[in-house]
Amino acid sequence: MIKYFKPSIFVFSTIPFLVITYKIFFNKLGPEPVKEITHFTGEWTLIFICLTLSMSPLKKLTNFNYWVKVRRMLGLFVFFYASLHLFTYIGIDYRFSWQPIFDDVVKKKYIFVGFAAWVLLIPLTITSSQKMMLLLKQNWKKLHRLIYVIAILGSLHFIWLSKTIYFKPLFYFVLIIVLLTLRINFKRIFEK
Repeated sequence: MIKYFKPSIFVFSTIPFLVITYKIFFNKLGPEPVKEITHFTGEWTLIFICLTLSMSPLKKLTNFNYWVKVRRMLGLFVFFYASLHLFTYIGIDYRFSWQPIFDDVVKKKYIFVGFAAWVLLIPLTITSSQKMMLLLKQNWKKLHRLIYVIAILGSLHFIWLSKTIYFKPLFYFVLIIVLLTLRINFKRIFEK
């Protein structure tokens, strides 16, 4: 049963990609296809951020070590869906017209924080292998704490993007704050 755990998580993680691919090929994206792809990939990026952050609390809660063994893979799916989200914006929405993209990054705060979050994901993705973990030693852990900053930036990106409907973006923001709070070692703080 345990040997199927990681492959099962991988298969489930590809389902959103298969869903959006199906919608693209069978013209099921609705009246605003670019907006649909952008929102879909953006929301799944946030879902995978939340899943990645929930692995350590789940390990503590269930005493099941395999949660943290899939954390790295889930983190790579964060980068995958974030890159699809960014590519939709750059390639499909703006058709690689760099000047208006640059203007958006500079002038619109939700685009700036979204882009910053994606840039911060790059070193995490590059250093996600076991080899890099051994090479960087203690610095690996420090570097990978950037996921906390990325999570907050991602949720702010969604909040600032939403002009009228705030429930969903606020839900992700609160969930991320709860997941980050669960990682704090209060025992160590109060012992000092």
